[in-house]
Amino acid sequence: MREDAADLHTPPPGNRMVIAVLAMGGFFVALYLMAHNVGLTGPIVCGVGDCGTVQSSVYAKVGPIPVSAIGVVGYLILLGLACLGVQPIHRESSVIGAFLFSGSLGGVTFSGYLTYLEAFVIEAWCQYCVISAIIMVLIFLATLPEIPRFAGRAS
Repeated sequence: MREDAADLHTPPPGNRMVIAVLAMGGFFVALYLMAHNVGLTGPIVCGVGDCGTVQSSVYAKVGPIPVSAIGVVGYLILLGLACLGVQPIHRESSVIGAFLFSGSLGGVTFSGYLTYLEAFVIEAWCQYCVISAIIMVLIFLATLPEIPRFAGRAS
């Protein structure tokens, strides 16, 4: 029983709290783009770049699914995992660590591909897409402390 009480007073992994905050920010960026893509807002407000060109390109969808919807789901999954991972019972979970790392690796890879498309194919930039890509890189960097957890070398 004393071990359980000690776990309650152990601070949660700081990187998972950072991931949660970043994922929430990314969620709202992606949600704004998704609302625009499904017609819930008027013209997209873009102070820097040419968001309209990027959002109306053929690359703004994967089949019938807006890329922004993929972002909304991805950020929600990362947010949920990070929030679950700060709970006392899951603080050292190697499974949550592995999912956070692999999910952010997939997200940063997809963001890199989309950034490549903006730069070299579409030849236009969307400030929200760039912000999302930066957030995803920061989330990926914040997951690096998870590697020892799921690689069996938890400290």
